[in-house]
Amino acid sequence: MWQTIARIILKNRPFVLLLIGVVTVFMGHRATKVEVRYDFASLLPPDDPDLVAYTDFKQRFGEDGAMMVIGIQQPEMFTIEVFNAWYDLGQEVKALPGIDQVISVARCMNISRNDSLKKFDFLPLVSHRPTEQAQVDSIRTVLEQLPFYKDVLWNGEEMAFVMAITMSPDYLDSRRRIELSERVRTIAHSYEERLNAPLHISGLPFIRSSIAQMVQSELRLFIFLAAAVTGLIMFLFFRSFTVVFFSLLVVAIAVVWGFGIISLLGYKLSILTGLIPPLLIVLGIANCIFLLNKYHSEFRDHGNKIKALQRMVRKVGNATLLTNATTATGFVTFAILESAVMREFGIVASLSIMGIFLVSLLLIPVVFSYLPQPRHRHIRHLDRKTSLVIITRIIQVVQSHRTKIYGVALVMLAFGFYGITKVRTTGNLVDDLPKDNPVLTDLRWFEEHFGGVMPFEVRIDALKPDKAVSAATLRRISQLQDELATHSEFARAVSIVEVIKFIKQGYYGGLAEKYDLPSNSERGFILSYGQGEEEGTGLLHTFIDSARQQTRLSVQMRDVGTEEMVRLLAEIRPKVDSIFPDDRYDVLLTGTSVVFLKGTEYLVNNLFVSLGIAILIIALIMLRMFRSWRMVVVSLVPNLFPLVITAALMGYFGITIKPSTILVFSIALGISVDDTIHFLAKYRQELEITGWSIRRSVMKALREVGVSMIYTSVVLFCGFAIFAASTFGGTKALGLLISITLFVAMFSNLLILPALLLTFERSLTTRDFQVADKEE
Repeated sequence: MWQTIARIILKNRPFVLLLIGVVTVFMGHRATKVEVRYDFASLLPPDDPDLVAYTDFKQRFGEDGAMMVIGIQQPEMFTIEVFNAWYDLGQEVKALPGIDQVISVARCMNISRNDSLKKFDFLPLVSHRPTEQAQVDSIRTVLEQLPFYKDVLWNGEEMAFVMAITMSPDYLDSRRRIELSERVRTIAHSYEERLNAPLHISGLPFIRSSIAQMVQSELRLFIFLAAAVTGLIMFLFFRSFTVVFFSLLVVAIAVVWGFGIISLLGYKLSILTGLIPPLLIVLGIANCIFLLNKYHSEFRDHGNKIKALQRMVRKVGNATLLTNATTATGFVTFAILESAVMREFGIVASLSIMGIFLVSLLLIPVVFSYLPQPRHRHIRHLDRKTSLVIITRIIQVVQSHRTKIYGVALVMLAFGFYGITKVRTTGNLVDDLPKDNPVLTDLRWFEEHFGGVMPFEVRIDALKPDKAVSAATLRRISQLQDELATHSEFARAVSIVEVIKFIKQGYYGGLAEKYDLPSNSERGFILSYGQGEEEGTGLLHTFIDSARQQTRLSVQMRDVGTEEMVRLLAEIRPKVDSIFPDDRYDVLLTGTSVVFLKGTEYLVNNLFVSLGIAILIIALIMLRMFRSWRMVVVSLVPNLFPLVITAALMGYFGITIKPSTILVFSIALGISVDDTIHFLAKYRQELEITGWSIRRSVMKALREVGVSMIYTSVVLFCGFAIFAASTFGGTKALGLLISITLFVAMFSNLLILPALLLTFERSLTTRDFQVADKEE
């Protein structure tokens, strides 16, 4: 079959070039339409009960992650110069398109009773820009009498202040959010001199915008680094600018196809799909190395360029197809997950990998058929002394020291299994950022002074209309607030209880001692004023639905890890159930923090499922290739071994399993098995040539493909190591872990695999194995 394919490719060279050109132009046009993903990419399946409940909560009460915050610690805030600067900053930010609301101590409301209209008036505490210090002093006096804002807009003990900025929903999930966040940041920092203190900026919109910008900038960086590093290594191996140029052309076309696939499928560029272009460059170069090594090897044997290209396709084409198929399998297992972001990554990556197989298989033989035949210096790498010495030494070890190979492997496995026991699962919303990143340092400032900015929501359904504002329900909510206040991970909670306390205080003319829930005798006439508000515009409606059946308790929290979050929920849930009997209330714990935790748990729970499926698919591919389950087992052993070592390193070095590092195992398995396939494919070819002499076939296979295995492993190691340049800790760990895994896999395939073949030589060469070889 592959002889026929080689003949078709070389006989139709102009058509092949035209076909690739047309497809590339089309894909390039589609690639220009690729958009960056700006919405919050949930890790949970769309029908997950927690995600469905969270979506319903947002539809009822609004987005919980729409607030951007500016913070400052300034003991002189209530001097007229500093206060006016804070006031002016709020005014300028509020004037920006896309900003719905700005609240600070200079832009907050007070409540007063309007007896003539039987309603409450919500009036600005600061009606105009102060012109003298006495006015600022008066504002401070009133503010100190309003407990509603304490530890929410200002921390009086530490003299820290917050400006809460709410973005319009139209801006939250679009590119305009990034532009708006940047404008707010620029305006804020321009006031630092007038405020005489540094400003800190945080909140989910700002964090998400900052990460999106970093993703875009890193995409360009990784594409450049991948091309530069792999191109340099190719030149060092082949000493030919022509080989380097056309190899990079192959991967450039594959990258264009990858972007085109993203666009054709209607997906958007995310932190995961942003990894695909540099991955394609690295994997594409590995394809080129195996093809060109075989081409040069054949040409050295007989000096016929076209014959060498035909044999390259015939002898390496099937193995290259299988290696790309197994690599794609490592990615496609993510497509079975119902998580949209993981499914998109798996589908795009697997299709792109098969695309690069087609490009390399078609373009390499066609292009090099037009080029002059290789000169002696171009094929000198096949006889490079260093490579030959390494391969010769490996052969000696495999022949004479198999017991030592097994002994070292067993010791490493013991080391590995113990390390696995130390692996932990965790994940924070921003834990991939470096510790000195301004986004993270500013977040820590808010956690220190105000308890955090990550949304945590409690939705309370009283199951009956009007029951959410009943005295019993309000007391229960107040009790829950007191319970949350005992946990240092939470900031001060805000709910309808606080609103009603504020309203009662307003009813009594702003007396601080009246900031309390109304008694039964007070409820009727106080809340009757609250009913005079316009529907949907009053403060009450921020926390309660129109039927007064469901209400919310909102609290900001620290960005704790998933382990800590699990502990918190385990402690809080029983308290909630004891406060709100389930026969009278339905209470939901939700918010961005909870949904992220559930998403992380979902991915971890499916890690072994996806890895198991990858192993099964790869095993079936190997079974199709060798028709022997014994050979399948032998081929999988040297590829599972590196995964154990990698998991152990994660345990020893404290690298946790989280959404960004969970990809390591399936990806590394899919790639590392490539060397196994190339080795066994050559081994099977040599068996027929040597009259089924297993020992001679193993040694000849090592000499023939051992150099290519080393070359590709070096390229893959360096190619994935470029991710160490990432500012995201997870991406950095992902690159380094895959690099280490593939490096260990190289030695595993060069030492353990041949050793196993020699040790079990007679039991492996079954009748089915021989039949499979003849059919091929």
